[in-house]
Amino acid sequence: MTEQFTLVVVSAGTSDPSSTRLLADRAAQRVATLAAEKQYEVDVQVVELRELAGEIANALVSNHIGAKLQKAIKALQHADGIVASTPVYKAGASGLFTSFFQILDNDLLIAKPVVLAATAGTARHALVVDDQMRGLFAYLRTVVVPTSLFASTEDWQDNALNKRIDRAALELVALMAAGFEKQVRSESWGRYQHEFGSAGGTELSIDLDSDLMRLAAGGHA
Repeated sequence: MTEQFTLVVVSAGTSDPSSTRLLADRAAQRVATLAAEKQYEVDVQVVELRELAGEIANALVSNHIGAKLQKAIKALQHADGIVASTPVYKAGASGLFTSFFQILDNDLLIAKPVVLAATAGTARHALVVDDQMRGLFAYLRTVVVPTSLFASTEDWQDNALNKRIDRAALELVALMAAGFEKQVRSESWGRYQHEFGSAGGTELSIDLDSDLMRLAAGGHA
């Protein structure tokens, strides 16, 4: 039976169409093609952050997670791999992009394989992915593939971009096929420092429905 992976594309492009989404789609398509060559199937799901901008802003100031935003978070929770793509504004990843990942629970993306991608109008921003984005995803304890993707206006006709996409896609497929995330979560989950409540109590192996916990919360045993 063919093993199936779920790949979630997160795009912070604000136009339709956008170069940010185009770069992410090219990476996802290459992942699907390489996976098929290894007898795997890839189900690609897309999260367009521009459609969630209002709910993301609301979540930042009120901690309320709207229905569409909750659906996007659930998609990431069940993802086997992620392609995260952002435009570069003022020498940094877009605020929409960083805000989305900042509202996620700290434990949500532990050990998930990720391809990072960015687009800009000039090659002067080529180091944004490695200089800024990797730090955010390291904090979230993801596994970012060695090859990052960046495309400025002049890169789209350059075959070197295709080669980088091939490398990044192959690295992502290798991590997904190895089952790295599942092994880490099943065998090493308790060795991570978790924030209480970040995984509904399971992060600390606490039975929140026990008599002791009900008494601690002011209830009855």
